[in-house]
Amino acid sequence: MSTRPPSPHPELPGYQYEKLLGSGGFADVFLYRQFRPQRRVAIKVLLANVLDDSVRRQFDGEANVMATMSTHPSIVTIHTADVSADHRPYLVMEYCPRPNYGVRFRKERITVAEALRVGVQIAGAVETAHRAGILHRDIKPANILVTEYNRPALTDFGISIVADSGEDLEDSQGMSIPWSPPEFFADPPRADQRSDVFSLSATVYSLLAGRTPFELPGRRNTASDLIHRISSEPLAPLLRPDVPEALDRVLSIAMAKDPAGRYDSALAFGRALQQVEMQLSLPITQMDVLDDRGAPAPAAGPGGEDDELDAHTRIRKVATVDPEAAVTGPPAQSAGPGSAGAMTSPPSGPAAGAMAPAGSDRYAAIAPPLAGGASASSAPAAGTGGEGDATMLRPVAPPPSPDAGPASPSGSAAEGSGSARRVPAWPFVALAGVLVLVLGIGATIAVRTAFPSAEEAPPTAEIQDPAGGASRLSPPTGVTLQIIAEGQGPEPGKVKVSWTMPADMTEDDYIQLTWVELPDGYGRYSAPVYERVHQSRVIALPPNQPGACLAVRTINDSGGASAPETVCLSGET
Repeated sequence: MSTRPPSPHPELPGYQYEKLLGSGGFADVFLYRQFRPQRRVAIKVLLANVLDDSVRRQFDGEANVMATMSTHPSIVTIHTADVSADHRPYLVMEYCPRPNYGVRFRKERITVAEALRVGVQIAGAVETAHRAGILHRDIKPANILVTEYNRPALTDFGISIVADSGEDLEDSQGMSIPWSPPEFFADPPRADQRSDVFSLSATVYSLLAGRTPFELPGRRNTASDLIHRISSEPLAPLLRPDVPEALDRVLSIAMAKDPAGRYDSALAFGRALQQVEMQLSLPITQMDVLDDRGAPAPAAGPGGEDDELDAHTRIRKVATVDPEAAVTGPPAQSAGPGSAGAMTSPPSGPAAGAMAPAGSDRYAAIAPPLAGGASASSAPAAGTGGEGDATMLRPVAPPPSPDAGPASPSGSAAEGSGSARRVPAWPFVALAGVLVLVLGIGATIAVRTAFPSAEEAPPTAEIQDPAGGASRLSPPTGVTLQIIAEGQGPEPGKVKVSWTMPADMTEDDYIQLTWVELPDGYGRYSAPVYERVHQSRVIALPPNQPGACLAVRTINDSGGASAPETVCLSGET
């Protein structure tokens, strides 16, 4: 695939350039060696040709958000932010040398244990962002890096927004279609905490499936195909013999079409994944959540024992942050859906459902309960649980009275003492672990023997067209301009631009709108506007330019561009 040439690396005082790490639509990432203290760092540098006000605000917002939350063990650390001598803003970040999950899930088989561990740890990072009033909006495997200590770390908060502004998103620039929830493609698009829950679940699904959730091997997988499937087709279960039915159910609930049917929070989704770990006799992954309130002590379970999942969830303090504080004022003390107060209020409305009687399953309409007992997603703590809720997974018998005799096989009267003696549980746990290991190995051997081609399945076709570049990009068609508001003197007006997406458009492609041949002094209107989901966009109308012309073309992150479709306000093309 052809790629745009990387921008020249800037000369930064105190840093020595080593190599290019990667390129995106608006920035390049370089590896530098920092002199003091000595360490290798990744530096993200904006491209010189995209330095308009909106991109600068987005970049500053990313720096503010990540700096505030980068002490979280599952969020990439930001060291500093500055502007280079050639006027390009840059971020100095923790260098994560291992391949990210966007690279790994296509090339290797990721175990269920690792996928669960990553899901729980990143759920803690996402919950932390939500409690600070931030929606990420672009959770996907490529945005989960791997640190030197082999721990996943969430990055790229470049299109994050304040949580209480997500009801009416102005654009969908930068969103990654294969992991986006249906509400991103509504008109107007919407987002809340449950949108990030969908994307995180889609990411866990991708790690296990080796493909994106709605990508069909051997079928056409263009952007429009994926949007249609995400919006209307059910999620297919994972066809892996080592994936339990309980995990399929958790992912189905988290990726419900209607946000009201999903888990209410990333914390609830993480708890559901922890319950699957318990059912598989895996170690329960620690989930770290930073909160802007003091953390209450976990509720005690029967017999004075802490609930097992609460014991694996740490709540700590973090400041609330407005990602645009650098340009719009002081940090917002969020009171919207992303605030800490809202996160722990009693559930209400369709998103939470009626307070169901004990033992009922609020998700039964989304995913049928599992046969043979309660599912991993039906426990109260997995649905609405705050950090203080008890997540009862197994009934615990009350301690026997001193004068009780041998009432059950789990306890017997001590000879000559009259008191009950409790049989330790660890021998049974160890035996169960050995049995699970033996059965797992046996099942794997049986599957490989019965289906010798399963391990050598043909690789899933990439969504991207391997031809790449301008040669494969088709321009949009049917471009029209509709003036919504005339400009008044030097003030701009508004015009609605409509078009039809090219049939071969993929999830890497954008529609670029650019006013052309404007006179001197109109530079602010020459900056391109991008759209990747919708087929219309309202943009600023240059004042006092009755014959202004707009070029509309298809571009991609690799630098490819189609021929422009040019339409003028005078009706000329």
